[in-house]
Amino acid sequence: MNKKFLFETSWAKLLLLLPFLVLAIGINMAYAAESPIKGTVTAQEDNSTLPGVSVTVKGTMKGTMTDMDGNYNLVADENAVLVFSFIGYETLEVSIKNQSTINVQLALNSALLEEVVVVGYGSQKKSDITGSVSSIKAEEIDAFPLANAEQALQGRAAGVVVQSNNGGEPGAPISIKIRGNTSISASSTPLIVVDGFVGATMPQPNDIASIEVLKDASATAIYGSRGSNGVVMVTTKKGTNGKLSVELNSNYSVQNTANRLDLLNASEFASYQQTINPNYVQGPADTDWQDLLYRTGNTQNHQFSFSGGKDNINFYASANYFKQNGVITNSDYEKVTFLSNIDAQVTDKLKLGFNLFGNRSEKDGVPTQSTGETANGGGDDVISLMFRFMPDLGVKDANGLNSTNSIGDNIDNPYSVATESVNNTKNDQYRANLYANYEIIKNLTFKTTLGFSSTNETFGVFRPSTLIITAGGGTGGKASIANFRKTNVLNENYLTYTKGIGKGNLSLLAGYSYQKTSTERFTAGASGFTSDSFSFYNLGGSSVTTVPTSSFTEQEIQSQFGRANFDYDDKYLLTATVRRDGASNFAANNKYAIFPSGAIGWRVSNEDFLKNNTSISNLKLRASYGVTGNQAIDAYQSLAKFATIFTGINGQSVNAVVPDQSANLNLKWETSYQTNIGLDLGLFNNRISLALDYYNIDTKDLLLADQSQPEYLGFQTLASIRNVGEINNKGFEVTLNTRNVNKGDFNWDTDFNWSTNKNKVVSLINGIDVFLDASPGYFSVARTHVLREGEAAGVFWGYEYKGVYQGDNLPAGTATFQGAVAGDPLFTDVDGSGAITTDDQKIIGNPNPDFTMGITNNFSYKNFGLNIFFQGAYGGDVFNLTKVQLLNGDSNALRDVLDSWTPTNTDTDIPRAVGNRGREISSRFVENGSYMRLKNVALSYNFPSAIVQKLRMENVRFSVSAQNLLTFTKYSGLDPEVSYFGAGGGDSSSGNTTQGFDFGNFPTVKSVNFSLNLKF
Repeated sequence: MNKKFLFETSWAKLLLLLPFLVLAIGINMAYAAESPIKGTVTAQEDNSTLPGVSVTVKGTMKGTMTDMDGNYNLVADENAVLVFSFIGYETLEVSIKNQSTINVQLALNSALLEEVVVVGYGSQKKSDITGSVSSIKAEEIDAFPLANAEQALQGRAAGVVVQSNNGGEPGAPISIKIRGNTSISASSTPLIVVDGFVGATMPQPNDIASIEVLKDASATAIYGSRGSNGVVMVTTKKGTNGKLSVELNSNYSVQNTANRLDLLNASEFASYQQTINPNYVQGPADTDWQDLLYRTGNTQNHQFSFSGGKDNINFYASANYFKQNGVITNSDYEKVTFLSNIDAQVTDKLKLGFNLFGNRSEKDGVPTQSTGETANGGGDDVISLMFRFMPDLGVKDANGLNSTNSIGDNIDNPYSVATESVNNTKNDQYRANLYANYEIIKNLTFKTTLGFSSTNETFGVFRPSTLIITAGGGTGGKASIANFRKTNVLNENYLTYTKGIGKGNLSLLAGYSYQKTSTERFTAGASGFTSDSFSFYNLGGSSVTTVPTSSFTEQEIQSQFGRANFDYDDKYLLTATVRRDGASNFAANNKYAIFPSGAIGWRVSNEDFLKNNTSISNLKLRASYGVTGNQAIDAYQSLAKFATIFTGINGQSVNAVVPDQSANLNLKWETSYQTNIGLDLGLFNNRISLALDYYNIDTKDLLLADQSQPEYLGFQTLASIRNVGEINNKGFEVTLNTRNVNKGDFNWDTDFNWSTNKNKVVSLINGIDVFLDASPGYFSVARTHVLREGEAAGVFWGYEYKGVYQGDNLPAGTATFQGAVAGDPLFTDVDGSGAITTDDQKIIGNPNPDFTMGITNNFSYKNFGLNIFFQGAYGGDVFNLTKVQLLNGDSNALRDVLDSWTPTNTDTDIPRAVGNRGREISSRFVENGSYMRLKNVALSYNFPSAIVQKLRMENVRFSVSAQNLLTFTKYSGLDPEVSYFGAGGGDSSSGNTTQGFDFGNFPTVKSVNFSLNLKF
């Protein structure tokens, strides 16, 4: 359903920015009343130009930054002093003295060269960090357009796996995993901390100054239970004292599907069906459902921001508008976001700050990734319907009604489902965070924060009466509406003490944190409407209503934490952290747990025997060990619960209460014991930087659902959460950064990362295998993957395919299903019984990749810049459930079936065509999911300073980029990056066992993007 969201046209949206542009130009002209000054800033050590140098007029808010050629332009009084500052270089002050051109050289400052990174409750020099931390800066985030800030992590941080939960779907959530799945039933999603707010929503990419990923226990233990899956620290941009900056970023992209399946056309389909059923009569049409449903999509993204500072106050504010029309008809997403930061130095001792964030989004989507349980044969899933539906039928039948399948499952055609269904999601998110920082005495500061966030989401679904099957067939349509509201209150208070002790430096931190989360939900549904005109907004106009549901939950965490950092002689580093967390999720006697960690570091390069080494500029050894906990389970799992049911008394329906869940008075924290050993190496004045990390994570007391409870106890829910089991993750990470060329006009840098993660289930409840099913419900399959001691979590389970039975003697060690004839599939006879039964199922694949990697090359020549980014994974398998369906015989099919076994075509690996093969789960459909993808290639141009100066601007940049242009893979499906939700449905972002399944995923898109950046 197409809707006007905020404004009538895109032009109207852009016109809203016009007043801000006029204001920016006016402000800029106000500063132009004095004499113009220009010049070039270069590095003293090699005479190379320095882009991004801050040039300010001392004692004022006037200022600018050097462009890509190191040039700057500004206006100032003839008696003023210019201040040149740049990270890693000495600050330089130069008096103007009637000069119109001032060229300067900046000298390296080894003391300032240290990169500062954000860690929990503070920041540290990178050289002083003893834990494993990856850092992504604003220039990397801005290298190409991103719909979500989470995507900036993909391929850029070793040990971090980022994936869309539904391909290129507009507004699809993003899954982040750090160092693998460290749990089974509890969430493995990392903690997001934005400007100190724990559990925040990611801001827009252009608002981010830096992202730090804390990976080992030494770095994450300060967050205790919240940091068990890693921590993503986000710092948004802030104003700079002494200059005013106005910026406009505008992007527009064109998108198309990256790949399509090769399916049968109408005549091929009819011939295929006649092989199965000679009486089949070809239909009247020849419809390519992919052509009908796919379209050219587009996105537009416009952001306006302004920042600055004067005297004792700095500010940054931005507004963003994003719109995407997806590559599938009727899939659209629209979002408006704002962010502001204000920091004020009230007195010499007191500093105040306020952060405000909000967004409003609306998604009109099409149903995808169906569980197969919500309609006949999974008939509400547009993607799988597009592949399955008969190509010899059109959208309408001879009576003008929507066409439905006449073979296999009774389903509506995909175009009608896509264009007539309504799937509308409205989401509002707001966050406010206030802090005060007070210096009690010299070296001792106290910081307090008070934050509040709110998420409110409404999801409405409507299936009109014209959808004969999906709407229930003659029910007059059906509708439902659900609402989700979550509020979060956070208060943190901590003291920080720093002191120099001889050759050493000591930093102490102690604090208290309290966070309360409240969640409200309700759902309602109805069917049998007299009109389709009101969508889901008139449930009262129905003849049948479903039982409404509602719920309210509260969860609380209160914590005390402390950290000590000590470095001696800039050589020997020590970090000790402890946090005591209490969570309401657990039983009364186990609510609290203590999570300690310790780490040591040795800066070998500062020892006398290496201090003056011309080759080795940095060498540091790191080691850490720590304990973190996981409490990411639903509330009230330790309590006895009752459930309501309907029963009959004297012929009337009444409510009744029955036991639902037994109490677990021993439920406690899931705990991870983490070891990390690392090395940081810098060569040739850090032109080559290498970081190596080895880690081992043992997660014990797993929060697992125990289904061994006997039914005679009378509980509705037999599976209760218990602390049983252990899982292990270990891996190796490599990060390499090189400055390959740095000569005059030409620069070339390379960033490379590579990581492995080996996951193993160490123990389960009584050592018994846990079988799981990720197939669509209508597949009627019981097992697709398994949890087994000694194996990776979620390995594929099924029959081992051995080819096509030729009708003669069976090859040794093989068998067929009972009643098989020549041309039927052949499988490994695991138990040697001579026939294939469920006892012959075995592990047939592993979805976990052997390694993941990313490599970025940045080139610059004069005003031109080129970014080339590759990302990939090797070794993970994909279970192609789509192929299971399309080779089953009861729907349209892949062109592979044209090579099916026949008495005259026996040299083939594809069994004979039958009407319904039973959707077998076998290794025949397990494929190599390795891939290498050209994620981005971007060419940018910074306009010459002479032109920019005439426009009274600071910088003008235009860029053209392309995303997902090339993918190198052997996988036969649409895309090897898959994340089918599985039979349980819902969001797979926190799933740990359902991995590597492909069915009904929204297609990945390739796009070409045009960007314009204006700075005033």
